[in-house]
Amino acid sequence: MVSQQTIVYILDDELVTVRRLVQALGRDGYQVEGFVTAGEAMSRIAERAPDVLVTDVRLGDANALDMLQHVVGLAPQTMIILMTGYASISQAVEAIKGGAFHYLAKPFRLEELRQTIRDALLARQARQGEGEPDWEVGGGDRFGELIGRSSAMQEVFKAIRQVASLNCNVLIQGESGTGKELVARALHANSHRANHPFIPFNCGAFSVDLVANELFGHEKGAFTGAVSTKLGLLEAANGGTVFLDEIGEMPLAMQIKLLRVIQERTLLRVGGVTPIAIDVRIIAATNRDLEKMVAAGEFRQDLFYRLKVVLIELPPLRERTEDIPLLVNHFVSLVAAQFGKPVIPEVGADFLEVLASYPFPGNVRELQNIVERAVALAQEPVLTPKDLPPDIFLTEARPAPPETMTDHLKLLEQEHIFEVYRRTGFNQTETARLLGISRTTLWRRLKECHLIPDKK
Repeated sequence: MVSQQTIVYILDDELVTVRRLVQALGRDGYQVEGFVTAGEAMSRIAERAPDVLVTDVRLGDANALDMLQHVVGLAPQTMIILMTGYASISQAVEAIKGGAFHYLAKPFRLEELRQTIRDALLARQARQGEGEPDWEVGGGDRFGELIGRSSAMQEVFKAIRQVASLNCNVLIQGESGTGKELVARALHANSHRANHPFIPFNCGAFSVDLVANELFGHEKGAFTGAVSTKLGLLEAANGGTVFLDEIGEMPLAMQIKLLRVIQERTLLRVGGVTPIAIDVRIIAATNRDLEKMVAAGEFRQDLFYRLKVVLIELPPLRERTEDIPLLVNHFVSLVAAQFGKPVIPEVGADFLEVLASYPFPGNVRELQNIVERAVALAQEPVLTPKDLPPDIFLTEARPAPPETMTDHLKLLEQEHIFEVYRRTGFNQTETARLLGISRTTLWRRLKECHLIPDKK
């Protein structure tokens, strides 16, 4: 999907954010330009429209919603991705109704932005009538961002192919970190809804009132502070797909309201009296046993059967260890590019051997984090067991590679710095602030960890 002709513009009134995203996406192979004012961005769009525009909702010199209309009119093929703080999510939802592709709530990881850009390009391709998006790049070992040649994963790929084009609800079941959202994205991208929004929502992250407000929106005056009408995520996703993650955490009171939406294909905003028709596909996911929850009275049986029209079960990584080499090599290449490593490290057989015997309670997500750490801190061109975190060896009381106490303390310091650096989205200024050190000291530490590429 990435080509030398793919153009991405970044617009944010914070120069640090613009520089960071321009640098990161440039390493991915995009032609990237950054702007700190809407005026500059609009002038450039008039000269050369980008494939994707990534813009903050709050801009110093323009109203994002007004600007959106200008961009849609000036460059209708440009896919618009919004960055927004929690306080501006209602604006972002309004913008999606006005033509934006998707929004990302700050703070977000760079990989979330990368995935959203890939989704936007697929949707753009579908709009232009360039044929069906090819999500099986790499042959039978891959389906979109899902990777695996094991029989268990091949069954998952088969299920996605069979179900994607059907307009039915899907329930995805699997442990945390197995890739449930990736399955949902693959289903959406291979459906007739691909050029409409894909909106994920974590049901376990909000209180009852906030869940209702986020999903259904509210009318002006519905409660203190409701100074204007707000569209909910279900309404904003009209024509597209809503991914309800951690559906087992949804309060019973909200389950009743969601069931009514699924049955009647209408919703009431909070404080509203007029039903609003919607057309959305519901894909839900859970790491819990919903049947046991139904038996215990913790989840509504009627909603369970409405969601479970088709069930896709994702296997834990420990049950498909033959996929570990594929996943490791994929993550090594991906992470090396993200970190600007001049050479992609090779993966040693002993490195893979240790991983193959580890149970991975955090599944593929944990494996990705382990690879990120290994590539970031590796001193040699080949990854070996000494590049793995010590807790992996404690699982089976296996001795860790010998180190002096000084080496051990230095490694712990590097791990802590890297973890903070990763959490901030690789923002050096914010990392230095959280660590309580100067930016110069941080730069020196990152250089020692080989997280700053040498100048050629």
